Amino acid sequence: MRIKINKLLVPHTVILLCALIFSVHSFSQRKNNSFQESLNTLLIKQPTEYNTIESSFRKFKSDSTKMRRLASECFALHYSEGESYALNALGIIYRNISLYPQAIEYHKKAEALAIEINNSSLRAISLNMLGVVHRRMDMVRSALDYHTQAFVIAKAVENPSEDIQRSIAVSLNSMGNIYLALEQYDMALAKFQSSLAIETETNNKLGLAINYHNIGYSKEGKGNLEAALIDYNKSLSYNEMINSDVGRAICFNSIGQVYLKQGKHDDALKMVRDAYEKAKGVGDQFYIATSLSTLGSVEKEMADYENAKNHLEEAVSIAEKFSLKSVEAESRMHLSDLNKILGNSEMALFNFQKATEIEKSITNQRNLNYINDLILKYDNDTKIDQIKELAIENEKVKSRLQNIQLSALIGIVVLLLSALIFVGMSRNRKLNHEKKILRLEQDMLRSQMNPHFIFNSLNSIKLYIINNEKENAVYYLNKFAKLIRKILVVSKEKSISLAEELQTMELYMNIENIRFNNEIDFDIDIDDSVNIETVRVPSLILQPFLENALWHGLSSKIGSKKIGLKVNKNEDHVKISINDNGIGRLASASIKKKKTLQRKSVGIELTKERLENFSKGYEGIYHINIEDLYDENKQSVGTQVVIAIPIRQNILESA
Repeated sequence: MRIKINKLLVPHTVILLCALIFSVHSFSQRKNNSFQESLNTLLIKQPTEYNTIESSFRKFKSDSTKMRRLASECFALHYSEGESYALNALGIIYRNISLYPQAIEYHKKAEALAIEINNSSLRAISLNMLGVVHRRMDMVRSALDYHTQAFVIAKAVENPSEDIQRSIAVSLNSMGNIYLALEQYDMALAKFQSSLAIETETNNKLGLAINYHNIGYSKEGKGNLEAALIDYNKSLSYNEMINSDVGRAICFNSIGQVYLKQGKHDDALKMVRDAYEKAKGVGDQFYIATSLSTLGSVEKEMADYENAKNHLEEAVSIAEKFSLKSVEAESRMHLSDLNKILGNSEMALFNFQKATEIEKSITNQRNLNYINDLILKYDNDTKIDQIKELAIENEKVKSRLQNIQLSALIGIVVLLLSALIFVGMSRNRKLNHEKKILRLEQDMLRSQMNPHFIFNSLNSIKLYIINNEKENAVYYLNKFAKLIRKILVVSKEKSISLAEELQTMELYMNIENIRFNNEIDFDIDIDDSVNIETVRVPSLILQPFLENALWHGLSSKIGSKKIGLKVNKNEDHVKISINDNGIGRLASASIKKKKTLQRKSVGIELTKERLENFSKGYEGIYHINIEDLYDENKQSVGTQVVIAIPIRQNILESA
């Protein structure tokens, strides 16, 4: 079959097509020009206030290419405020497509820059964003820690700006979400209402949308479904104002769940389908999985078993891929009910057991001690508020009374305040002491410090005491205590910052130097390109190499004794070089053979195993190179150990 084409229409069609292409190109060019103009202005003025930067780049925040360019340009000019802003924006972009490890990496870099320039606003924002990512991953404990840090930093600012107030509101809202996870609905409501008051004062529509939704969720948890619907619809209206598809997806899903509980299945199905479409458009896997789970539960109630099964299994698949534990548990529980209805008892039992297992893993992270911590924080907040109220009342009393009774009343108030503060501090001290004892008991089991080192160090300190060298004894005893404390802290961590590792090794060398009569010259040289606060390494990874340099390289040497530790990096690895001017490996091996008692050291092999395990989370592998050093006469002048540790984390596949 041939189609006839009207030749007269072809030129007009081409003209229209060209005009359309030109319009799209012009719009894109105008948008790029707008970004370039904003970028040029920012780089010239370099404002330090978050709101000033946000007002220029709010419309570009969801464009990862533009945010990478902003970060790169700011980095080149050492403009840390702009770089931190861009890194946080990139973190939010990755969070919204459920690439959580990358989001965490960007937010941590943003926080490190904020600390470097002492910008409380940017640091509070970065910490809050870290808390949100950890909460998405059901890591409740670390989420609360980040939000609490952000809250404390923001509250400490005198005459807070609008962005500081916003950070306080986000922290309060996020703490409320954590109380929701623990089903502490009244405590959650108190946090949301405090956050809502700040968002109302600053007229932040996004904040109002978020808080009204969370207030509705709290009321739904308490069984007040009609009241919850009112708040969900308020949230939806604010999301319509700011044209947020994420917000619409969240509200549609929550309204659909309420309709389901009310038995309005057709209304629930329409709402949840709309939520699913909005979530797919945004590409956020968390909300896609949540919508599928709710959609499957509605279809199950409406006896549409085939679609219910497909949607619930898809929700489980997404939740497993992106470690969305709570969504997986809920979806599997619905699948268990569905299989029970269909008579498939084996699959019903399997999904029920998996859901229960996941719930237990989440509950273990929210154990009784942790809940007690939360309640204690809440009690402390209440006491602080009471103290502030008493202080305000005290000021009123002072302004009214002008005689001797005023002094007596002030004295009583001061005593009451002191007593309250003393009781609070005593309670905190007691709790911290109990925690410290428990941690020490656990850490003792994990500590791998050589008992010979501890025994010999204490013997060396004992000699100072015997020789009545009190100052040296006290000095080295303090050093030894600090070292042991550091070892106990870091030994339970899979990784620590390179800064912490170097501090611990410096303490270790100070202690070992006692037995060498302080003859060893130990030096640490860090290249300017290395940010040792952000580089992560396995804890106590350098100690076996320093111990070898001491006892195999320098212990038998006469004369000058030096150990140099140098840190630099390339694109993929941080390189740590340990150089000693000892007798070399051949001479050391010869001496070792002559010893009657020989002890095989397994420190290096264990270190290699730990580095191999550590490297699994990074691109590239570790390298250890040990080389003997010789002078021009081929005489041994020491040993060099180079440890290359990967620093670039693995990138998850794009959603």
